[in-house]
Formats: sequence, structure tokens, C-alpha cells
Amino acid sequence: MHLARPIMNIVQITPGAGGMYCGNCFRDNALVGALRKLGHSTLMVPLYLPMNLDEPDNSAGTPAFFNGVNVYLEQKSAFFRKAPHWLHEALASPRLLKLATGRAAKTRPEDVGAITLSMLRGEEGKQARELEELIAWLKTQPKPDIICLSNALLIGMVRRIKSELRAPVVCMLQGEDSFLDSLPNEYRAVCWKTLAERATEADLFLAPTHYFATRMTQRLNLRPESVRVVYNGINLDGYARPASTEFRSAHSAAPVLGFFARMCREKGLDLLIDAYILLRQRDRVKDLKLRVGGGCGPSDMPFVEAQRQKLKAAEVLHEVEFCPNLTRAAKLEFFRSLTLMSTPALYGEAFGLYVIEAMAAGVPVVQPRHASFPELIAATGGGMICEPTAKGLAASIEQLLCDPIALGGLSEAGRNAVFKDFSMERMAEDTAKVFEELKTNF
Repeated sequence: MHLARPIMNIVQITPGAGGMYCGNCFRDNALVGALRKLGHSTLMVPLYLPMNLDEPDNSAGTPAFFNGVNVYLEQKSAFFRKAPHWLHEALASPRLLKLATGRAAKTRPEDVGAITLSMLRGEEGKQARELEELIAWLKTQPKPDIICLSNALLIGMVRRIKSELRAPVVCMLQGEDSFLDSLPNEYRAVCWKTLAERATEADLFLAPTHYFATRMTQRLNLRPESVRVVYNGINLDGYARPASTEFRSAHSAAPVLGFFARMCREKGLDLLIDAYILLRQRDRVKDLKLRVGGGCGPSDMPFVEAQRQKLKAAEVLHEVEFCPNLTRAAKLEFFRSLTLMSTPALYGEAFGLYVIEAMAAGVPVVQPRHASFPELIAATGGGMICEPTAKGLAASIEQLLCDPIALGGLSEAGRNAVFKDFSMERMAEDTAKVFEELKTNF
């Protein structure tokens, strides 16, 4: 006889990214939905700005805290930090949040060093009022068994939350290093130092790969036993079994190479375009097309335009299609149109949901020998690792596109692995096990 597993009250705290697509938001939203399906009472609390998702928002109906407008004004004005409650509330209006969303889409990491440091300082920072309001509201809800923070940049909340709510706090690790490393010199070191000091207050960290667990354990001087690995998962609804890659290659008018992520230099779009131009010049893969999908905000447009001009100069722009900010249905159709995908991010990707999304659609990937990619390819068998250069990418892409049998084998292996080990249900089950263990030992 199997005993029913205990039901937990879980609070998931996740920052919204406004008008930009955010992989962390996608992952957290999927996790909350899957935890609820397991029977756990899971409350998703949004911060800063609304979340831009391609699935139903699991934070709907929950008030947002650390309103982006107030956070900014509190950083800039000692007067506003003591402003009356009515003014504080008025500046949280949907209209002003919409304006803030547009501004956030143009914000670069190097512009937000002071706010980042203040948030890491928690109750000692300039947004302490926001933290107290969040805690006061959480006290009106059922007592949580676990409080989960979306990323380590929220670590400043831990001390006050644990003190007031008497519940263990788990902090996810989701690519904070690249953000912190991009801060100006005057803030970079002190932010890392503050994060490392505050990290000792969290009860447990969850990393999406062993690569990133090791990286952040070293950079924050964490106890290895305080860091656990749970692979990210995705919603597999709509990923119908595709025809084999060999069949598609033989019957389609032309093979299609894809890119899917935010359209920016950090995700390697310029590197893939350089590789694509090389492939077209060599012309061993006849009539190769390129489709570029993913998020594209105002701050990305100058970079994307520069890539268009590069393609135009190489006389292949007419063979390339840009597909920005796709809905979920359009994203699924995008992946189904591809023969092979590569998103050659070189900044130290902690996971890369796009790798798993492509494989779920039966699309093999070619990724650089860097960061989490070798681990994901080894865990799935759904792609190839190459040298992180345009020539290295081009050689591996060409090798696979000229070998439909190998391509079909990678397609099948990757898809089977994702459906077995990278679903949102599997992610939720593994996360719940960690939470139950922590709750028992707290």
C-alpha cells in the first residue's frame, strides 16, 4: 500500500520582465501549474512588472509586489521612500506599469547596478518598504511550508521572510552570473560580495544543471550539500510526433536551419548568421534556409538590423525569415518547420529551454562546446557539440544536414529523452521531492 504524499503550501516568488519574453518566467509558470496538478497548494507571487508568457498566467489574481515604478522612485528619492500610502498605490496603476514595461524593454544591465545592489541588501536597501508590504500580505495567506525565490538576485528577502514567516526558503539559480558580470565595475564586485554574504541565509539552492550548480557553488562559496540539481522541464502539449528528419529532408523543398532565443548577441545570433553565410558560400547543402525566432524588444532592434545588413551584403537576406515574439501556437509551428537548430550562446548559459523545446519537436541541435550544452546533449542524445566558432558551427551543421540517417537518429533520441526526463511534470515531481525533504528537516 502506497501512502499519499503530503500536500504542501508553496509560495513561488517570480519577477516579471514586462514586455520581454523571459525563460525564468516560463519555467516558473510551468512549475507552478505542474505542482498544482500534483495537489500542492501553490501561490505564484509576481514582482516588478507583468509577466509576458505564451501560456496561461498562473499568477493571475495575485497582487504584484515591488511595483517597478515604486522600486525605481524609491531608489532615486528619499522623499518617496516615506511617501503616503495613497501615492504609493496610485503609482501602481496598470497604465503606469505599462509605461514602465516599455522603459524596461530598453534597459541594459549596466544601467541598473545601484538598484541591483539595493535589492540584494534587502531590509537594509532602499526598497525595504516593498519587502515589508510583501511580508504583511503573505501573513494573510495560509502559512507556507516552502517559499521559493525565482533567482538569487532576490536573496535580500530571505532574512526578513524567514524571521517573520518561519518557513524554509529555497532559491533557484538561473543565470545570475552573466547579469552580475555585466554590471559596471563600481557595482560588480560589491554585488557579488553582498550576494555571497546573503546566500548563507537561504536553506537550499536549486540549479537547473550540474554545470551551473558547480559554477555558482564556486562563485558564492556555497556548501556543496546546499545545492541540488533539478533539470528544467517544459509543457509538452502540442508537440505531436513529427515525421522523421530523414523523411522531411527527402521530401521538403529545402532544409531549414533555425535559431530560437532572444535576438541578441549574448544568445549568439550573430555567430549563427556568420556560420549560415559560410554554409551558403560553400553551397554543399543546397538551398539552405534560415529562420530566426524568439524575443525581440526595442533594445534588440539595432542589433537585428545590423544582422539583416550583413545578410544583405552576402546576398542571402531573401533566404532568411525573422519571426519575433511568437505566440505558443506559432512557436510550435516554427519548430515543426525546422530541420536543424542552433542557438550558440557563449556567455555561460545555465540551461537553455530552447534546446529542449527544439528536441521535443524532433529537431536536433548543434550547440557550442560551452557551459551547460555538453551536459544537455549528453543527457538527451539529441544533438552535436562543436567548437564555439562560426567555422566550427558551419562544419557540424553541414555534417548533419548531409547525413539524413544520423539526423533522424538524433531527432528520435532527443525527442524520447525530453518526453521522459524534461517534462514539466517530471520537473514538478523532482522539485516536490526536494521541498518535502527540506520541510521535514526544517
